[in-house]
Amino acid sequence: MPKAVPGVAVAVISGASIIRAITLLFLAMASAIVNAAVLPEDRTDILYHRYDGGGVVIDGPSVLVRKEFKGTVSIWGNHYADNISGASIDLLARGSTFYREERTEHSAGFDYLNDRTVLSLSYTNSSERDYEANSYAFAVSQEFFGDMTTLTLNYAQGNDEVRQNIYEDQVIVDTIKRGEARHQRFGLGLTQVLTRKWLLSFNAETVVDDGFLNNPYRSVRYSLGDGGIGSQPEIYPTTRNSDAFALRTMYYLPYRAALRLEYRTFLDSWGIEANNYELRYVHPFGDQWIVEAKYRAYSQTQADFYSDLFPFEDAQQFLARDKEMSEFTTNTIGLGLTYELKQSWIPFLDKTTLNLYWDQITFDYKNFRENTPANSEEFGFGNEPFYSFDANIIRFFISMNY
Repeated sequence: MPKAVPGVAVAVISGASIIRAITLLFLAMASAIVNAAVLPEDRTDILYHRYDGGGVVIDGPSVLVRKEFKGTVSIWGNHYADNISGASIDLLARGSTFYREERTEHSAGFDYLNDRTVLSLSYTNSSERDYEANSYAFAVSQEFFGDMTTLTLNYAQGNDEVRQNIYEDQVIVDTIKRGEARHQRFGLGLTQVLTRKWLLSFNAETVVDDGFLNNPYRSVRYSLGDGGIGSQPEIYPTTRNSDAFALRTMYYLPYRAALRLEYRTFLDSWGIEANNYELRYVHPFGDQWIVEAKYRAYSQTQADFYSDLFPFEDAQQFLARDKEMSEFTTNTIGLGLTYELKQSWIPFLDKTTLNLYWDQITFDYKNFRENTPANSEEFGFGNEPFYSFDANIIRFFISMNY
């Protein structure tokens, strides 16, 4: 299934991308607190993640290993896997009852430190039966003004091959290539230490996509004029430009806790505009426990060429009925717990933590209807209830510093 370059498309939400985004979100902000001209610590993280929502379950492991050499180079590698099973609303609408897919992702990279400058280079391959994605990323980070200001520039390029599985009786009998997609991301980040306890950062991203950008499995529905319904494949533009801007601030409270606020906005050439707000509170207890709570609200408008039910066949040049292209909102509440093991328990490690995070996300679609055969028969085509569901996400990982 098509996937965007990691971290750039705010408007398109899938279970797998939600898991990765939530897992890395706090770590990304926390790393900004540390001077950019310091290499990350040697560490190994072992993660299990699980997403359960909308009739779909996604789970799997992830292992990250990072090692520093001679104080100037840090090399890392990551293995990430998704096991996808269940039946989403798109499958149920077509009368299918089960789907299974596996996705594996391998990433590797290094960071090079020279005085107050850090250069980073990475490569990622994501593979599944009907989609292959390869991306390269480069970043440079520089400190200024007595290490109080950090400027980061980054560039990423992705090249994807989009394929389609051919099914007979829910068994894959062939896989055909449908097209290629290319993605370019240009990013700028500025982090400023305002006071000893107050940090502010601004990030901007521009993304340029071209090629085969829609999902080959999805179709739109249209009225036949006699009360019946027809369907035809989605047709997307072959180009998409988007811009995203984020403002984040973190403040350390007098009693060792921290408060974080975030606002992010997104707009693209397809007519989608999105905004999200997040409030996060982190509180340590003693020397070994850290508790975290958060709330996030997200909203977006629909794409210009989206409709839940088109008036007739070939109603316009571009056609979409992907729910992620519709107008919808999400509300997220989350809790996290970190426990640091006593060093005497594992003396050959500098630091070991056990981490458990849980999020519940409520999805409310404003103009995408739950068009299962039963609903269409009961309410009539185009009058089915609007779709909504809750998703639960769990991430448990062990982090070992050495």
